[in-house]
Amino acid sequence: MQKSTNSGTSVETVNSTRQATGAVQMRIKNANSNHDRLSQSKSMILTDVGKVTEPISRHRRNHSQHVLKDVIPPLEQLMVEKEGYLQKAKIADGGKKLRKNWSTSWIVLSSRKIEFYKESKQQALSNMKTGHKPESVDLYGAHIEWAKEKSSRKNVFQITTVSGNEFLLQSDIDFIILDWFHAIKNAIDRLPKDSCCSSKNLELFKIQRSSSTELLSHYDNDMKEQKPEHRKSLMFRLHHSASDTSDKNRVKSRLKKFITRRPSLKTLQEKGLIKDQIFGSHLHTVCERENSTVPRFVKQCIEAVEKRGLDVDGIYRVSGNLATIQKLRFIVNQEEKLNLDDSQWEDIHVVTGALKMFFRELPEPLFPYSFFERFVEAIKKQDNNARIETIKSLVQKLPPPNHDTMKVLFGHLTKIVARASKNLMSTQSLGIVFGPTLLRAENETGNMAIHMVYQNQIAELMLSEYSKIFSSEED
Repeated sequence: MQKSTNSGTSVETVNSTRQATGAVQMRIKNANSNHDRLSQSKSMILTDVGKVTEPISRHRRNHSQHVLKDVIPPLEQLMVEKEGYLQKAKIADGGKKLRKNWSTSWIVLSSRKIEFYKESKQQALSNMKTGHKPESVDLYGAHIEWAKEKSSRKNVFQITTVSGNEFLLQSDIDFIILDWFHAIKNAIDRLPKDSCCSSKNLELFKIQRSSSTELLSHYDNDMKEQKPEHRKSLMFRLHHSASDTSDKNRVKSRLKKFITRRPSLKTLQEKGLIKDQIFGSHLHTVCERENSTVPRFVKQCIEAVEKRGLDVDGIYRVSGNLATIQKLRFIVNQEEKLNLDDSQWEDIHVVTGALKMFFRELPEPLFPYSFFERFVEAIKKQDNNARIETIKSLVQKLPPPNHDTMKVLFGHLTKIVARASKNLMSTQSLGIVFGPTLLRAENETGNMAIHMVYQNQIAELMLSEYSKIFSSEED
């Protein structure tokens, strides 16, 4: 007589002396005790082709995993919504900042994730057969936003995941990057917005990839159905898991109390504990602090460029070293004495990069939000003289810091255009650089591409008709 054992349950074969060409039936002893209740198994049948059907697992934690697989379909089965080439840079991994390195990636967007490949989809699929897997981004709880300040490149947006990963995506072609931005944003928006539902789905994903110990710690109700001999070790694991959760809750509580009790930025500034910043402050605040209508830093940068940068190829278009620009920004914010003739600022593109960054980080752009639509309506006028007169009238109505800073900046840029034969910077080139930096709508909408055209045109007109727009004003 043959015997087969499966998790403590013996299976006896019947009619062992019979040589059957068909199926051999196997029966299972009845288990009456609660101890063996979970160990019951269905009959195993040997098919004609000699294959044994896979028995249903009697192990509770395996059963839970099978249930989860039924609830959550594999990620690979998701339908592709969009794919194509973009420039990608990963700038943070689990909250840890990374050095920004741009690379061309084949991006595949599905309903709840993004995958990054180093080659086209066909090549990527062939590589996956050899075990190579693409980098994947889970869109549950992810956040997407435009990130002009994160790179000197144009058309850059950032994706931040709940796990602390941050990615920058970019394309020089406006309609392509806009299409990708809205496709990813729509995919995120379609995912559950309810925090409870979202966290539940995130938890399920974690469980699907977790070890059996983590699985049991999340599903302690299954403990009631576990065998007695396993209950002691599982209780030990659950106890430590509960302790970890308690510790985390304690830390969160302390951080919450610290944040609610800490003084506001305004209070710290009034006490002199934190100095007022130059970068990131409102234009009128900087001017009031310096008792002027044009920020000192703007004047210093313009003076340095006119002294040694008017003939430099691609001035204001070529990007300077970002680390050096950030160093200059730090010195300016700390109100340290700034000497742009110092050797560490010898690259004039660092100076122009810092000046552009100053204008990008203004909470309200040089062209105030309340004037944006009026400037757009003015540039839409068919008659050129009407355009000039309308924009001239709007410029005269601007607050003194905005008006005077605008006059100084565009006056400086006309000198750049005058040397276009050497620096190769035309009115159109400078309009492309400074249009989105100086003008933007308060609420970005779907017509951003159209706004970008108007932004460039307004900056170009301010340059080409500078003398007419500021003609009646005393120098």
